[in-house]
Order: sequence, then C-alpha cells, then structure tokens
Amino acid sequence: MRRILGWIWNLFTGIYRFIVIVWMLLILALVWFAFQGGPPVKVENNIALTLIPTGSLVEQVNSTGQTVLRQLGQTRPSQTLLRDLTDALEAGANDPRIPFAVLRLDEMSGAGLAQLQELAVAMKKFRAAGKPIYVYGESFDQAQYFVAAQADDVSLDPMGMLMLEGYSVYTNYYKDGLDKLGVQVNVFRVGEYKSAVEPFLRNDMSPEAKTANQAWLNDLWDVYNQQVSAVRKLPEKAVDTYARNFAPELLKRSGDAAPYALDAHLVNHVETLSQFRKRLSDKVGYDKDKGTFRQIDFASYLRAVKREHKGNPANKIALVVVQGEIVDGESDNDTAGGDTISGLLEDARKDDNVKAVLLRVNSPGGSVAASEKIRRAVEALKDDGKPVVVSMSTLAASGGYWISMAADQIWAEPSTITGSIGIFGMIPTIDQPLAKIGVHTDGVGTTPLAGAFRIDRPLSPEAKTIVQSTIEHGYHEFIAGVAKGRNLPVDKVDSIARGRVWSGVAAKGLGLVDSLGSLEDAEAAAAKLAELKAGTYRLDELEPQHDLWTQWLGRIFGGAHADLSLLQALLPRHSALAQPVLDAATLLRRFNDPRGEYAYCFCGVSGGDGRK
Repeated sequence: MRRILGWIWNLFTGIYRFIVIVWMLLILALVWFAFQGGPPVKVENNIALTLIPTGSLVEQVNSTGQTVLRQLGQTRPSQTLLRDLTDALEAGANDPRIPFAVLRLDEMSGAGLAQLQELAVAMKKFRAAGKPIYVYGESFDQAQYFVAAQADDVSLDPMGMLMLEGYSVYTNYYKDGLDKLGVQVNVFRVGEYKSAVEPFLRNDMSPEAKTANQAWLNDLWDVYNQQVSAVRKLPEKAVDTYARNFAPELLKRSGDAAPYALDAHLVNHVETLSQFRKRLSDKVGYDKDKGTFRQIDFASYLRAVKREHKGNPANKIALVVVQGEIVDGESDNDTAGGDTISGLLEDARKDDNVKAVLLRVNSPGGSVAASEKIRRAVEALKDDGKPVVVSMSTLAASGGYWISMAADQIWAEPSTITGSIGIFGMIPTIDQPLAKIGVHTDGVGTTPLAGAFRIDRPLSPEAKTIVQSTIEHGYHEFIAGVAKGRNLPVDKVDSIARGRVWSGVAAKGLGLVDSLGSLEDAEAAAAKLAELKAGTYRLDELEPQHDLWTQWLGRIFGGAHADLSLLQALLPRHSALAQPVLDAATLLRRFNDPRGEYAYCFCGVSGGDGRK
C-alpha cells in the first residue's frame, strides 16, 4: 500500500512539474516573441499611417507587463510611449510611401500639456513635409482636443461633444476629520508656499497657495489658448470664449453639442465614422478585409522602419528617464528609485561610447535622500567630462528639480510645472485615539531621545527641534545647490523658492530653466555640448535590467510587492472595490525616505478630462 501511495504521489508531482515547466516555457516564448516586436511587417505604397494611442502617454512604458499583456490579448494597453508616436511621425514625414496620417484619440486617457506639446511639435513637422493629418473623434476632452487641433482636418461624430473646461487644482482637506479621530499630524516645513502638507493642517487652501496655484494655472491655460487659437487660425481667446459660453450655447441648440464645436470653427466636419472612412478610402484605397481605408498602425510601422535601418553609429547619447515619485531604493513601474536611476547614470559614466546624457524628468519629487543620490550621479558625469542636459516633461518639481539643478542645461516646455523648491517632514502620532479605546503607552529610556519618535507617543520638544532643524538644513542645501547649478545669488533663489510652483515660462524668466523646447531640442543641445554632429550618434535609452523571472513571475506571486500596473490591468477598469486598495498602496510607497525628509509637490492638475 505504501509503495502504491508513493507511486501515486510521484506521478502527481511529476505531472505537476511537467505542467509548470511547460507553462514557464510558454511564457518565455511569449515574452521573447513580444520583445522581438512581433512578425515582420511590410510597408506598402500609398498607405495611411494611423496613430491610436491608448491609456496614458508616458515617458517610459512598463515594458514587460504592458508588452506581455498586449500579447495575451489585452487590446487596450494602459500606456502609450510618447516617443513611439513622435518617432513614427518623424519617420513618416520622410517616407514617400506614407501620404498622410490619421489620429484616433478616443482611447487616450491621460497626458500632461507638456507631453501634448511634444506631440504637437512632431505633428507640425509632419505637416511641414506637405503631408496632411486627419483626426476623427467620437468626442474630445481637453487633452485629446489639444492634439486634434494640430491636424489639418478634424472630424467630430454627430452625437459627440468637444468639452473644454480649463485647468484647476482641488484637494481634499482632513484637519477636522483628523481632529475627530484625535490624530496629531506633526508637520515640519520651510516656505510659505510649500502647500503639500496643507491638507493635514487646514480645512481649505491657504491664501498663499491659492495665489501661487492660480498663477501657474493661468500660465497653462494661456499656453493652451494661444497654441490652439494659432494653429486653428482663430482669435486668441477663442478657446476661452468657447468654454465660458458652453452652457448657454448648448441651451440654444437643445443640447446638441457637435454643431457648437463646428460653428466655433474648432472642428472641420461633423460626420459619422463611416463617412470619415469613405473620404480617406478615396485617397488611399479600400481594405476589404478590414472594412476601412488602407492603413498601417504606428507600432507596426516603427518595427518595419527599424528593420530597414539597422546601422547604428558607435557614439551614443544616453537617455535616462525619471518618471513618477522618487523613492529610496529600486524603481518600480510607477516610481523612480534613487538606487536604480543613479545606477543607470553610473553605467553611462563608465561607458566610453556614451558622450553625453539626456535626463528626461517627469516627477513630482519625493525622497530627499534618493534625489540627492541621483544629483550626485549627475555631478559625477560632469566631473568625467560628460555633459548632462535635462529635458523636463509635464512635471519636474521639488525632488524633480533637485535632480535637475546640477545639469549643464535645463530645458522645459512652456507648460512644464516646476520649482516647488522646498522640503517638508511629517510625523503623525496616534496616542490620543489609542487612549480613547483604552490603550496607553509608557516606559523608560536611557536618554530623552529614546523612543521619542514612536507614533504612539506625542512628540517631545527635543524631537520637534531635531526634525525642524534637519528640514531647515535640507532646505538651505537645496537653495545652495540651485544657486550653484543655475549661477544665481542664494538670496534670489530663496526669494523664488520657498516651495512655490512655477510654469516653464515663468521658470525661464526666473533663471530656474535655461531654455524652452522639446525633448528633441534638448537632445540637440546635448549633442552640441558633446561636439557630436547629426548622424554621428544615436540616442540610446538606458532602462533598468531585471531578471525576467524576478520581475514577472515574482511580481505575480510576490504578495506585498505585486506589480500594481499588472493588477490594474487585470481588474475591472472602474472597480470601486479595487481602487481604494490601489490608491492606499501607492500612497504608502511614496514616503520611504530613511530620514523622513521629502521634496515633493502635490501639484497635480485637472485638465478637463476627469483626471488629476
């Protein structure tokens, strides 16, 4: 009997191991196929280039998760790499096989104005080559329309709506709620404009924060108005007028929104998708299998173009992307780890083929310790004679500015949100709510500082003095670094710092930014500093190298460190049950500085698309 049971057990474990091995091999094959970019693609003559971004526009994609999920059947990835769109347009502009481009923006769900400006520049160059761009939308939110406005021909569905709201910043405030719970939030900061901690201290936005926020929000709205009005050849305030008159104009038309957009000359046509497709089919022919005009999607087009141009020069400009909150340790899918980013910069320093570094920053900051580690890596590159140029995307504030300040040059978009030069610390204590339920803390220590930072005890005056002194020292280090890096007097830096947020336009005028321009402009500046001529170098993005099984299988089965982007992809898109869990996990990961010091900007902006 024992022998039979042993045989059955061995059979069971053997089958189990076989299944696991087969499954792992299938995943390996799938991932390998995904990273190879799929099957070869041929670009036919007289075929439209289609760009249909899905999800958020990002500077760096969670390549493993996104690519594999796409191969597994997720047809709508939650991220689209901005450079893929701009690279496709650049290649298409010079490709005689591509007569025009088509954009569908219905599935693009998030992008900052600075990122949209990058895309607008690429669209302008495509049109300058004599090639038109057509856009069709079932509806347009504010971000989608900024892109659509750059096209030659904009079509809106008869049942659609063009919704422009302007920009805003609204925040939840917790003081009364915390007081009712008895939670004491001990806040330490420098700068009257460092409003990141206000939600824990107030029930409303302070006058100083309102003043500062209104200033940069107005700058962003002015940029939006001016650029859309200019490209659509409309009066300067046409967009603002459209938004302000939306309700009465809609009332005049019995709620029919599409004609209002047409009458305001913000769109060229109100037509169905079938009508749109027929118009374009007359230009490039009809694809019977797909039931639409002949086209090639931008991802397939890029694969084909890259295979056609295999030669790469040895000289490199290394591109390092800092995306998301800056945290201590290693990067995750939505955070930039100080160890990871500094390691990539160190790799660039050691690589003799790397002649310059382009640091692309899209971050609200975070850990001071992690930010300083990245800044020192930038300094090390410069000490070795390798120029470093920063290109700011939508957001490069607080810690995002900390890592940028030592660069040889800083480039920003006019709508970049930057500055917020300040530091804060925050230590909540819960001795009062514990006392309400009959839990008390008592004991002894060898010094007044022993146990002084426990959250179940009130902070002592000595502890408060230590934290505040540390925060003030960090702030002075911050402004001293800005003064040195930007060649400005310390007093002037202090006057424009103190936690205040600035637009790219304002930052340029204050000397915090050297130039306004796109990622491409910053790349050209880096090449010039490195004395590299066009065609003699390649832009080489450095990405974190992870063991595949650690990165993928480990995150699937790794419990607390599970890949949140993967979880989000697998959960229902608007799961009311899942979202609080995801939000809480994200918030907890933001604050892991070993000394509890943070250079962070809660300066997310709502831009008419329901996101912040």
